[in-house]
Amino acid sequence: MKYVGEAPQEELATGEHSTRNRVARSILDHGPSTVSELAGRLGLTQAAVRRHLDALVADSVVEPREQRVYGSRGRGRPAKAFALTDCGRDAFDQSYDKLAADALHWISKAAGGGEKGEAAVAAFARARVAGQGEGYRQAVEAADPDRRTEALARALSADGYAATARSAPNQQGEQLCQHHCPVAHVAEQYPQLCEAETEFFSDLLGTHVQRLATIAHGDGVCTTFIPRSASSGDTARSSTPQTTHHVSESNAGRNPA
Repeated sequence: MKYVGEAPQEELATGEHSTRNRVARSILDHGPSTVSELAGRLGLTQAAVRRHLDALVADSVVEPREQRVYGSRGRGRPAKAFALTDCGRDAFDQSYDKLAADALHWISKAAGGGEKGEAAVAAFARARVAGQGEGYRQAVEAADPDRRTEALARALSADGYAATARSAPNQQGEQLCQHHCPVAHVAEQYPQLCEAETEFFSDLLGTHVQRLATIAHGDGVCTTFIPRSASSGDTARSSTPQTTHHVSESNAGRNPA
């Protein structure tokens, strides 16, 4: 969308990469964001950010949401946060969603469908995570005990998950946030992908972890809670895979029937 008579300095300075794409990319990398947060990260005025957000909303790339507030809420209404829509995520996705979904459907059908089919898909999901997870394991094991979640986030980001680590609101642990998921659309149909990833995180960090939210379930960010003991090194972890998976009881990632 062009603005007649306007040539914002922010757009002129970006060259081939438009400011609007930078706004969308910032939301992808950091999750749902307010106008103030975007302006601070990108070095733009809030008025400029609002203009670009208006265009992105009109193009169904982002959508406004009520910002979650943890703890006591102050006076006034919370600022709106802007999150990527499915359409917006598709612009960044380079995965072959239909091919992957068709392959998983074939695996399920070939195994006999029903519970056998679900088990076959789950086995594939675990094998997939294990195959790509060796680099994650090396990164975590090389990190200081209190920096393991951060190391995992960096390793995930290198694979396109735009992950960050931060203290949980209750200060009892950390939250691993994945702001992008290359297989989100496939995971909507096959939640075994999310479940296998959660099991892997638990085994990797040596503690029970809890999946609080997933992009596949309609949330803005995939969020995993990791107890403080995992990052502080209080929990010993065997160097060999555990036979018992510490699976979250959360239904995040499961589509409601």
